[in-house]
Amino acid sequence: MADNGKYRFLFEDPQPYFYVPIAQEYTGLRVLQVRTSRLPETMLPALARALLAREPDLPLYDVQRMTEALGSGPGFFPVRVGAAAAATFGLLGLALAIVGIYGVMSYGASQRTHEMGVRIALGATRRDILRLVLRDGVRILSIGLGAGLVIALWSGSVLESVLFGVSGHDAITFAAVSAIVVCVVLAACTIPAWHAARVDPTVALRAE
Repeated sequence: MADNGKYRFLFEDPQPYFYVPIAQEYTGLRVLQVRTSRLPETMLPALARALLAREPDLPLYDVQRMTEALGSGPGFFPVRVGAAAAATFGLLGLALAIVGIYGVMSYGASQRTHEMGVRIALGATRRDILRLVLRDGVRILSIGLGAGLVIALWSGSVLESVLFGVSGHDAITFAAVSAIVVCVVLAACTIPAWHAARVDPTVALRAE
């Protein structure tokens, strides 16, 4: 008898298992797994000599580390393909989000050109205009970023069971994406406001 474990596929549930003599259930393919605290390469000659001493006609081939074996079909290979596809779609979604956020925020700021002309004509400085636009942009950013983080945290909890080597609440990922969104929003608000604040008030007042 043997302990419950995963014996056929990486993602199967642990199940009872027992071994029988090879004469009772013969197959031409047998896998021997050896655990060692030394470098596997240093163990190969001694292991091959020990096996061939018991069975000189036994062919030995496809000797590899466990990490290499897990990278094949029954191991992590399908997971890596799925992760690469998910990462591609995630980056594409992030790029679309960046373009969309910049376009919406930039359009909203440019539509206030007439208002900015009035404020400049009444004595507002360029710094006042920039501060006004950035304040409104930061307010929208705070609402959107807060809602997005809440949804992302909930989604991470749902998907955490299928993640390997990373948490569903990875702080670096959340911080990096949040920093990108903040930079995009600030640029989308600042650039149109800066251009509008530099134009002549009479031109800004005639803008539609």
